[in-house]
Amino acid sequence: MKPWFYWILALALFLLIVAMGCCVLRLLKGPHAQDRILALDCMYLNGMLAMLVLGIMHTSNNYFEAALLIALFGCVGSTAMAKFLLRGEVIE
Repeated sequence: MKPWFYWILALALFLLIVAMGCCVLRLLKGPHAQDRILALDCMYLNGMLAMLVLGIMHTSNNYFEAALLIALFGCVGSTAMAKFLLRGEVIE
């Protein structure tokens, strides 16, 4: 891997971590439950992208599988939370 590509990936990983920090602030401070759910969904997305960047940096397939699992659980989790906010129950 070329050195400039490694530094670009390191910068992308740093910016994703900063974005996750902003999401944590919104998660703790959000005035409404909808804001907190959106922040949690954004954290899932940023975590998945960070795993993908780490997979490219270390050339390992394990990171890609973990990113796939994070994406799957994030989608199911945000759908369940949105349904809970809408109706008050998850399982009918």
